[in-house]
Order: sequence, then C-alpha cells, then structure tokens
Amino acid sequence: MDTQNIHILIIEDDRTVCKSLELLLRKHKYTCKSIHHPSIAIETIESFQPTLIIMDMNFTIDTSGRQGLKLLDQIRSHSPDIHIILVTGWATLQLAVEGMKKGAKDFIAKPWDNAHLIRSIKDLLWLSESNSATIIDNDNQKIIGSSDKLMDVLDMAGKVAPTTAPVLITGESGTGKELLAEFIHQNSDRGDKPFVKVNLGGISQSLFESEMFGHIKGAFTDAINDRIGRFEIAHGGTIFLDEIGELSLNNQVKLLRVLQERTFEKLGSSRSTKVDFRVISATNKDLVAMVNQGDFREDLFYRVNLIQLHLPPLRNRQNDIPLLANFYVNNIRRLYNLESLYVTDEALGWLSMQPFPGNIRQLKNLVERTILLSSDKKEIGIKEFQSQGSGGTNPHGDVPVPEVGSISLDRMEEEMVKKALNFHNFNISKSAASLGLTRSALYRRMKKYNIHHEA
Repeated sequence: MDTQNIHILIIEDDRTVCKSLELLLRKHKYTCKSIHHPSIAIETIESFQPTLIIMDMNFTIDTSGRQGLKLLDQIRSHSPDIHIILVTGWATLQLAVEGMKKGAKDFIAKPWDNAHLIRSIKDLLWLSESNSATIIDNDNQKIIGSSDKLMDVLDMAGKVAPTTAPVLITGESGTGKELLAEFIHQNSDRGDKPFVKVNLGGISQSLFESEMFGHIKGAFTDAINDRIGRFEIAHGGTIFLDEIGELSLNNQVKLLRVLQERTFEKLGSSRSTKVDFRVISATNKDLVAMVNQGDFREDLFYRVNLIQLHLPPLRNRQNDIPLLANFYVNNIRRLYNLESLYVTDEALGWLSMQPFPGNIRQLKNLVERTILLSSDKKEIGIKEFQSQGSGGTNPHGDVPVPEVGSISLDRMEEEMVKKALNFHNFNISKSAASLGLTRSALYRRMKKYNIHHEA
C-alpha cells in the first residue's frame, strides 16, 4: 500500500496534539492535514479528500463530547465511506461507544500508544482495500468443510488475519471457534509468536487478576513465587479469550483497561508492564442482549468487536457432515490400525440428516464412540450409529422423566450432572457440552452438590 496516497485529516483543537500526530503520521509516510475547529471540517474534506479522519470528541471548554458526535453525524452524512477514529479520554469512553454506533471504526484513549494507533490505521486501511482472502491451507487446523456458509467465514478470516484488528467469534458450543481463532493467528504476521488460550469461564472471579496479569511473591497468602500472567505470555502474539460472555462485570472493567491501555500491573506491584498482543474473543452467548440487560459492558463489547465472525451450527452446513465424519474415521483407522474398516454411504447420508445440537464436538464423539465399540466389524452402517444414540435428541422430542413427585428437581439435576461427569471421566468440557451447559455453569453445580473427582 502506497501510504503517500493515503490522506489523513486530523480534527483536534489542541495544536500540540495535532503536531504530535502529524510528526507520527509523516514518519510513516502518510499525507496529513490538521484543522482545529469543526466548522471547517466539511469544506476541508471536500478539498483534501481524506481516506481516514482522526478526530477528538471536544473542541471547546465543553467536555460533554456532543460537539464530536454532531460532527461525526455530519461527516457520515456527507462522506459515509471515510474511516473515522475517535480520540478520547478514559472518562469519555461511553461517548466513544456512541460514536461507534454512529459509524466510527475505532476509538483510541489518551494518552495513546503510537504503535497501537498506527496499527489501527493500517488495519482499517487493509480491511477496506482487501477484496479477496488468501487462506493458507494448514492440515493442523482441521477446519473441514466446503459449504458456502463456512467458506464465507473463512474468506473473511483470511482478510482479517494479516491485521491486528480485534475479532469476536460467535457461534454455538462445539462449532470450532477455537480452531478458527488459531487459523487467524497462524495466518497472521504473529503466526510464529505465542497463541495463548484462556477459558474465561473456567477462571474464578477471585483469581482473574493473578491468572491474567500475574503476581509477585508475597502478593497474597499463597503467592510463594512470582507468576507470569497470560497477557505477558502472549506478548508479541495473540491472546484468545474464550467464553468472554462468562466474565463478571467487575473483571470486565479490568479486562477493558488492559485492552485499551496495553499495560497492566501485576498483583502486589505498582510497576506497569507494557504488552503487545492481538486479541481474539469467542462466545456462545448473545452479547448484544447481555449489553441491553446490563450484564456485559457496552464499551468492552465495542473494544473486542471490530470484526465479528459467526460460525454456523452444523445443522446449517449439512453437506460438511460426511466430510467431517470421514476425517474422524480416517484418524481412528490410523490410530488403531483398523485400515479395513469403513463407513457406508448410507450411514454418512443418515449422519448428514441429524440435527447435532452439540455440533462438531457431538459428531466427533459419536463417530469415535461408534467405531471403537464396533471395531470387530469392517462395515459401519446406520444401525451401528443408532445403537450409540442419534445426533440429536429423541426424534419425537420426548425425553423419559420420573413420575411427578417421585424426585425433586434438584435431585434430578444432581444425578444428571454425576452421570455426565462419570460418563466423560470427569472431563469438564465434554460433560458441560453433553448437558448443554458452559464450563462455569457446570462448576457451579458441582460446587452446589459437592461433587468432586475421587482420584
């Protein structure tokens, strides 16, 4: 990209800030111009033809930010294709969120980090000019499928991979969100750097800061050694925040600060640690509904949601089911030396008609369980799969339950939790998925019923 052909307009009443931004942008070969009052913004846009605008939210002693929002409306109405980055103080982050709703692409807090600002500019310009994806085929990623819905997701993933833009991956449990996050990381400039996976649903609220930011020896009673947190481990690479919808409001504030400022303090230390990372988040929850209900911070939502990728459930990509099934079959054949074993076309067709509410994870478990329990046979047909349970719930929608009054609801729940845990050998992820719960929800029930793994 020829940066000299990129025109960046700065709208900021503080001339010192303008000078600082101009020096930074010209160092990176951008053509830039500054104006200090919103009244001449439109005419300057017409003459200067900017590709991107960096603008403050306030232009007088008034700090309400309404001037910035009004100007944003005017610019979006006049030139809807121009990218806009808002520069704001921490106290006006909510105004920046309003700006994102009105069409701004990003917001940078004062004092900004130069490298972070330049990356944000490059990411927005890259995404606007990238019309086709270059996707590197990587067998280790195991993203299997050819359906249009999946190809659309991979196409967008290929576009955003070379950037550092924050990505939010949504989709039901078992759809492969972690694999997609790793695919984006591996096809980025950070592919040879750490990819740090954090299941936020599995971290207790009290341990969040220690896990994410680390601690120094003596920070609390059990801190007998220094600990490096996940963000520090991810320095230079990518941090994957799975189940971000499970994070408490209190810890959402702490996460927002490190995402915004790119610095944190270890527990027990007043020294700030600066980190460089790309963030990819994932959730099976409706974060928009959670924002509306007050369960998820709106400013955090916009911070992690510059690009959203939605993985479709398996029932909406049925043509991919035979491909996935054959992939798992081939793996098991090699692993257990069952080269003569095969699955019939009729069985693959039957599998493709199942709803699989647990998605890819449920399909994988069904295929592996069926083959392992039918390893004395060469041919795996429909009846072998049916004997291990279908890919969904009871086809008639009815599930046998005890007679009314014979057992309490709590007792029934306790027994189902125990049954799932024992069936999956206390694998929390698999047990939670089979019960339709998140890991944190399962942990709560285990605590409620005093269920623990007897070694």
